[in-house]
Amino acid sequence: MRRSSIIVTLLGCFLLCGCHALERKHQVGAVAEVHGQYVYRSTLDSLTLGLSPEDSARVAQQYISQWAKDILMYEGAMSNVHNAEIERLVADYRRTLYVHAYEEYLVDKRMPKDINDSTIAQYYNLLSDRFQLNESIMKGLLVIVPVDAPKIKDLRKWLTQVPAVLPSDESEEGAPNESNEVMDNIEKYVYQNASGYELFTDKWRTTSELLAQLPIERADLENQLKSKNQIELSDSLKTYILQITEKHKRGEAMPIDYARPDIEKIILTTRQVDFLQAERERIYEEAVEEQKVIFY
Repeated sequence: MRRSSIIVTLLGCFLLCGCHALERKHQVGAVAEVHGQYVYRSTLDSLTLGLSPEDSARVAQQYISQWAKDILMYEGAMSNVHNAEIERLVADYRRTLYVHAYEEYLVDKRMPKDINDSTIAQYYNLLSDRFQLNESIMKGLLVIVPVDAPKIKDLRKWLTQVPAVLPSDESEEGAPNESNEVMDNIEKYVYQNASGYELFTDKWRTTSELLAQLPIERADLENQLKSKNQIELSDSLKTYILQITEKHKRGEAMPIDYARPDIEKIILTTRQVDFLQAERERIYEEAVEEQKVIFY
């Protein structure tokens, strides 16, 4: 009789748990609930990743406690505080968020993004005083070789020839291309001897970027840039040869191609202000025409 009673009791518990499981099956993974709001195991796992079991338990308990207090305080406020000013501020903020999202949509979908070269040049000339270099920039090559690398004199000579013999589209078809020969010599030498090589004749590098690769202080590098196009440095293991094909020193005006990203930002910001103002006028005029705006 006692055994039958236990079975019936257990069956009742299983049925009751089953009902609750059916009611809350969409809350799989929940570890805490306050008035229909849940904290899930995945949230706690992300907060406690890499922590010890003791620290994980402490962090989880603190998070759940603070989460529950926030909900309870908010619900207490909603039940006991009736403030028209708060409701107005909430409504204004909600409207602001939606307007901002709609403006982003309009800019993304409708505002022209193309900027031609003549517009860039016009802004560059108009605002040239804003585009000053706060550090030197350069184009060129950097070769890093062991201190005992062979034929380093040849490498120095080939590097000095690079500025004058960069590839040109004007060379006659089939004619020997001196620049190709020089670059072939450099690349073969690099393949056989170099521990590091970077060709950046088509893009600007700042002194900050190069300082991460060279055993030299900023002031010394800036000083050498004033008079040298080939800078050679050494430490106990390596020799570093920086060949400069084009440079602009700190304090000089930026070249237009280097300033272009900043100019584009200025143009697009100005264009966006004008575009959104025009969109507001268009939407308003259409609403007036369709009698959605009613005057009394």
